[in-house]
Parts: sequence; C-alpha cells; structure tokens
Amino acid sequence: MEILFIALIVLAAGAVVFALVRGLIAFANMEPDDVDSEGVTASHKKQNQMMFARVKYQAIAVVLVALLLLMAGGQS
Repeated sequence: MEILFIALIVLAAGAVVFALVRGLIAFANMEPDDVDSEGVTASHKKQNQMMFARVKYQAIAVVLVALLLLMAGGQS
C-alpha cells in the first residue's frame, strides 16, 4: 500500500512540475497585443490556469504525504 502512495506522490509532483513549466512558458510567450474583450491577454489566462492547476496538484501531493506518514506512524 505504501508503494501505491509513493507512486501517487511522484505522479502528483510530476504534475506540479508540468503545470509550473507550462505557466513559465506562457509567461515567456506573452504577447501584449493579444487581448480579449475584457482586456486580458491569452497568456495571462493560461498563466492563471496553470497556477491553479499547480496549487491543486501540490495540495494533492501534500495530502498523500500526510496519509503516508499517518500509515507509517501507525505501524510502529
């Protein structure tokens, strides 16, 4: 069971890195002329989406680590 949690933690950490890199790429490719009707650039929208995705995956990883620690603490 611990191996499953460790694998899920690694997957969640990988998703965090993926979202971080995509957000950085969106930041690097920012085009000020590409605005919508609200005045928000497409790059800003993508950056916000990736930020929320990164926070979500980080929360999942933290919960999985907490569960793994609870399981490990209960075995001793």
